[in-house]
Amino acid sequence: MGTRTIEWRDGTVVTIDQTRLPQEVAILEMRSWTKVAEAIKTMKIRGAPLLGAAAAFALALVAYNSKAENRLELINELEKAAEILRGTRPTGANLFWAMDRILDKARKFSGDREALAAFVVEEAQKIADEDAEANHLIGKYGAELLRDGDVILTHCNAGALATVEYGTALGVVRSAWEQGKRVMVIATETRPKLQGARLTTYELKRDGIPVTLITDNMVGYVMYKRMVSNVVVGADRIVQDAVINKIGTFTIAVLAKEHNKPFYVAAPKSTFDLNHTSKDVIIEERKPQEVTQIGSQRIAADGIEVLNPAFDITPLEYVTAIICESGILYKEDFDKFKTKHSVG
Repeated sequence: MGTRTIEWRDGTVVTIDQTRLPQEVAILEMRSWTKVAEAIKTMKIRGAPLLGAAAAFALALVAYNSKAENRLELINELEKAAEILRGTRPTGANLFWAMDRILDKARKFSGDREALAAFVVEEAQKIADEDAEANHLIGKYGAELLRDGDVILTHCNAGALATVEYGTALGVVRSAWEQGKRVMVIATETRPKLQGARLTTYELKRDGIPVTLITDNMVGYVMYKRMVSNVVVGADRIVQDAVINKIGTFTIAVLAKEHNKPFYVAAPKSTFDLNHTSKDVIIEERKPQEVTQIGSQRIAADGIEVLNPAFDITPLEYVTAIICESGILYKEDFDKFKTKHSVG
């Protein structure tokens, strides 16, 4: 792989199998959209902005490999594939946003089948390019909020691996580091899939940025001990009244507020879903084995009931600011943004 986490190479979608990190950097080469769907479902591909690009490239594969005889047949194929892709991960906004964008434009496209197929591939590439550009802007704006010597607490993985390149929350850290600010990171392990332990620490170590790994239940301790300057996390969906992010985010937000520490959310506008509230969001419920087992070793008694939501809901009152590619949105800025960009 180059600097990008996902790439389109003449009918092949190339990305990293994130379930194999950090022990092994395994490259996935997928030539059918069903392979991409399977990689999303099994979390070989994960991270809300990356899921948007992956879904777009999945539709590009539909178009690239299509044997449809006309434009309408191809649109029908795209819609059927999108329906299945929508069922892979229900919570993150970017996956739906990317496919809706491609389908809306495909339906309005006036050229023939061949031209439409080429257009879909081109639009998917645009979505990937725009995500990369947005992440660098998020990093630039977010770095303004960090001071030399700051210790940033982050949760889950909102780095280059969760995006097309550079990262959202970790993009902010990277940008500050590139500016010469000697920042440090405290990363939570992020049970039960351990994205913080496996992916965030891997990225930061690779980049030479100091990082300390803690278990999820140590956040209160490090806050109480005044070891944290601020919190920067990513988001899977931002609705009118809340941020939806990896399970455990709300706990950290409450602790940050209690200890008067800024709580920043870094996410591209493709994560915004401003026509809905937190009551409308489907929270993905994952397999109980993720909680009852570590690897193949069972750690809980047989027959135990398990609750395993992948995400939680942080009301906006706990969020100091949202960092996106347009800049830093404090509450009043976000309220204006909502008024301008929501429909109806």
